[in-house]
Amino acid sequence: MRIKSCPVRIKAAGEHEGTDEGTFEAIVAAYNLDSVGDKITPGAFADTIAAWQKSGDPIPVLWSHMSHDPEYHIGEVLEAEERPEGLWVKARIDTEPGTKAAQVYKLLKGRRVTQFSFAYDVEEGAWVDQKDGEGYYELRKLKLYEVGPTLIGANQATELLDVKSADGATMRIAVEGASAAQTEELRQALTGAMAAKAGRTLSAKNEERVREIGRIAKELLDSLSSSTDDEEKATPVPPETPSSQQSAAKEAPAGPSPASLRLQSDLAALAAEVSSLTD
Repeated sequence: MRIKSCPVRIKAAGEHEGTDEGTFEAIVAAYNLDSVGDKITPGAFADTIAAWQKSGDPIPVLWSHMSHDPEYHIGEVLEAEERPEGLWVKARIDTEPGTKAAQVYKLLKGRRVTQFSFAYDVEEGAWVDQKDGEGYYELRKLKLYEVGPTLIGANQATELLDVKSADGATMRIAVEGASAAQTEELRQALTGAMAAKAGRTLSAKNEERVREIGRIAKELLDSLSSSTDDEEKATPVPPETPSSQQSAAKEAPAGPSPASLRLQSDLAALAAEVSSLTD
């Protein structure tokens, strides 16, 4: 689940602005290019809004994504729709005196909170290159979990920067204290570095798989060695036999045990997989 914020554009809040007490209307997600190089496309919320409506459950309104504390579940979305400027919601906040919800509503009405945030997952997205400017990541289909007011949007302090390589691998880096321009510069630099293939360069996903294969191979080798030692220790000293029988025994070569053959087969399969990952 990811978090994104934008300046609140409250259209109305409270009876003095033409709405019922406890309700507000706001644009909580805009379609413009944001500070981390993401751009939500019109229609990105269409399916998730329809899914919420079909479920019959309201979209939760939370203060600053504080889902772990029931007191910060401050309200519910009454209506949600996509408009030319972004995702519009009409929501109702609980107004019982002495509650955290009532205090948050007071902050909204007084314009002492000026940002809104929402939690989401990206179901469809792609990098867009521009000939006349910097590229950006286009968010084409989002799954919405909750919306809510927040004092300082998370993306102003820390960003989760996703960088995709040509083979689809994704590297995620936490960027702290960087300006929008610095974040975008870092994204482009990392994207170029991951896209460049030098010889038999592994993707991040394959590199992790190779490390795992190495660990398994070591365990197999250790097991093979241990199995051989155990067989030698467990072999009893044979009684003396006639010379004719000794000669026959020498002529019959002693092959590896079934366990050793199985381990060697496993190692061969692992070697083949490593080869396929590095090709």
